[in-house]
Amino acid sequence: MKAVRRMLLSVLVMFVFVLAAAPARAADIDGKWTGSLDTPMGTLPVGFTFKADGATLTGSQTGMDGMELQIKNGKIDGDKISFVVTIDFGGMAFDLNYTGVVSPDTIKLTIDIPGMPIMFEVKKVK
Repeated sequence: MKAVRRMLLSVLVMFVFVLAAAPARAADIDGKWTGSLDTPMGTLPVGFTFKADGATLTGSQTGMDGMELQIKNGKIDGDKISFVVTIDFGGMAFDLNYTGVVSPDTIKLTIDIPGMPIMFEVKKVK
């Protein structure tokens, strides 16, 4: 009887660990995502390619000129992501900080332009 209790307790402990780890698993972010960003100068197309490696997010953003801008400092925490993209603005490097929430087919992103956060969505390319 004692062995059965010990085995049931072991199974219960493993089950609790599996349930606790489930929310930490990142949403499937790998692949291409596209959308648009409404700005005071009009609507701009945006595109990202993301790759998850544990809690690290890598990839790129497609710039307005079609060039790929590498993602830096990418992090994944469950369904939340954050990363930085550096753009060249008239010869000056400028960091754009992004945060977002990932769902199966949509990422709700916020780009932090100092003093002016802008929210937008991108959808997964099928």
